[in-house]
Amino acid sequence: MKQLRVLVACEFSGVVRDAFLALGHDAMSCDLLPSDTPGPHYQGDVCDLLQPGHFDLMIAHPPCTWLCAAMRTNAARKDRPNVSDRYQVERQKGLEFALLLFNAPVPRVCLENPIGYINSAFRKPDQIIRPFMFGHPYKKDICLWLKGLPPLFETDRVLPPYKTLDFWSKARNPNGRSLKSITFAGVAKAMAAQWSGYLQNTD
Repeated sequence: MKQLRVLVACEFSGVVRDAFLALGHDAMSCDLLPSDTPGPHYQGDVCDLLQPGHFDLMIAHPPCTWLCAAMRTNAARKDRPNVSDRYQVERQKGLEFALLLFNAPVPRVCLENPIGYINSAFRKPDQIIRPFMFGHPYKKDICLWLKGLPPLFETDRVLPPYKTLDFWSKARNPNGRSLKSITFAGVAKAMAAQWSGYLQNTD
């Protein structure tokens, strides 16, 4: 089995990283924050790592704060002029960072974000998945922009009723981080199993 070199950009939870490590791959996460769990992690700017030939696959989770549709609604509120003033600038910076990751010198890339500005300013996602397709009773749109990767197929559909976990969620992990920023374990396992299998059969 070919060991893949995998970078999980903008991940502090280690969930996706650990799913690839469990399959024997050389995976590391990167974020400005420290890792919630022990494991290979670079705390710093992901651009420090984006050198040609260093990775076979990157899964990137750029911050969605200014890119998501919920922030557009928030910025339109007349009682929040400070948010409105910053919105256009921060949204553009967020988009540029997301596209920097997508166009990085890595042959296979998955860019993950909710529905929002990337959809209109860049292009529609290649796939929209939801946690209930991978064993979690949550209803949340997760957009995937794919470069050199096939769409994921669902692994464990959960029937309704579903819980919601949106932009305004106050749910936290044990370390106080917002759960909306953490990849669901079932999704991470599907990414690791399906995409590593695909690359081992095609490269």
